[in-house]
Amino acid sequence: MAGEKTNIISPAGFAALRAEYDLLFGDERPKLVEVISWAAGNGDRSENGDYIYGRKRLREIDRRLTFLARRMKAARVVDPAEQPDKDRIWFGATIELADDDDARRTVTLVGDDEADAGTGRIGWNSPLARSLRGAAVGDLRTVHLPAGPKEWEVMAVSYP
Repeated sequence: MAGEKTNIISPAGFAALRAEYDLLFGDERPKLVEVISWAAGNGDRSENGDYIYGRKRLREIDRRLTFLARRMKAARVVDPAEQPDKDRIWFGATIELADDDDARRTVTLVGDDEADAGTGRIGWNSPLARSLRGAAVGDLRTVHLPAGPKEWEVMAVSYP
């Protein structure tokens, strides 16, 4: 698709997208089409809950399949273990950070589709990840957040 950015993703993240696509396309969608066909054969469709819900759910599945197909097409799988410069922060790095109050935080830079801030997995295009790219241990980086700028010091960098 024109203008769509490359979707950097780990091998595990790509496998998860593929698994979701395969489940929806190969399992859920065919079952739903069968239910809709059965419900359509029951007569009046205007008050047929199975038919109405089935059509709505089918549209949701088709939208998700289209989204997943685009994300996989734009994907560039990068294995973090194969990063050439392991002294600096690049895709897949696990970083220990300290703020001004010496509060520590550990984050891992992952693809945007794999991000889960609650577990410390932050998307490659997030403000924090963008500010950390290329940094090494001891570097100070300022992150511009909605609440204002915050400075972090890189304490450690590691790769799987």
